[in-house]
Amino acid sequence: MNAINTQLVHTIRKFNRFYTNILGLLDRHMLESDFSLSEARILYEIRHIENCTAKRLREELRIDAGYLSRILKRFEKEGLIYREQSAEDGRLYYLYPTEYGKETMAKLDERSNQQILEMIRELGEEKQKNLVQSMQGIESALARDSFKNNKFTLRSDLQPGDVGQLIHLHGRIYADECGYNHFFEGYVCKTFYNFFENYSPNKDRFWFAELNGEMIGAIAIVGHSAEKAQLRWFILRPEYRGVGIGQKMLKEALQYSREKGYKTLFLENTEDQQKAIKMYTKAGFRKVSAHENHAWGKDLIEQTFELNL
Repeated sequence: MNAINTQLVHTIRKFNRFYTNILGLLDRHMLESDFSLSEARILYEIRHIENCTAKRLREELRIDAGYLSRILKRFEKEGLIYREQSAEDGRLYYLYPTEYGKETMAKLDERSNQQILEMIRELGEEKQKNLVQSMQGIESALARDSFKNNKFTLRSDLQPGDVGQLIHLHGRIYADECGYNHFFEGYVCKTFYNFFENYSPNKDRFWFAELNGEMIGAIAIVGHSAEKAQLRWFILRPEYRGVGIGQKMLKEALQYSREKGYKTLFLENTEDQQKAIKMYTKAGFRKVSAHENHAWGKDLIEQTFELNL
């Protein structure tokens, strides 16, 4: 490993050791019951997952089948849960909490809430906020299954600060991935300045992908005439690619363009954006022109693609 990766690994392992100690304290003291954290989590999922099955629990919790089976048998014996055979599939059994199980879980929830409040009570409001944001950031970076399950949100209302965040995303991502300089970021600023001189929600539309309230990507359709529009500012943070978010945004943009009656949709890209070009061509776009660009710190070929809707 190089020096940067070594430091990253050591930092993550240090955090893991610290948080494992926190979990150990919670396991011993937070619940004040006969349940471990794993057992309390299983009981929680049975209560909150619709049509919960043992297989679903294994998938959600990534837990050993034998270990889970022993816990479920114990829960049944203690009257915390019961099984009910599926009417559609006789091999399938759903898991439900009993009234006693619900009461037990309510008590565990209350004790958990009180223990967490005790842990953060001395931090102060600002540190509490930073703690929650950091936890959300860790979850966003590592829990890729959440993106596959469409737990991100896609909104179309243009709010104050949205464009500033989009400019920031373009400047940072294109510098990191493509080596574009500050002139590119200035160019993006200029495109928005020109856009807002003629902006109309009747012909223009944004989509902002968000996770835990944070913008992770965007796409827009800009109307140029009654029959022609442009696809613009399509961007997605690299750690969220490959799980269908970009495809969903593109699908929304194309559907909107057809509903508005646009006949032609065009976009501008650079030759080095091969993955994006592959997505566009798969959607039906075809290259119609190209020209050189030397303004962003690299020798580039800008290309224009069109799609007949």
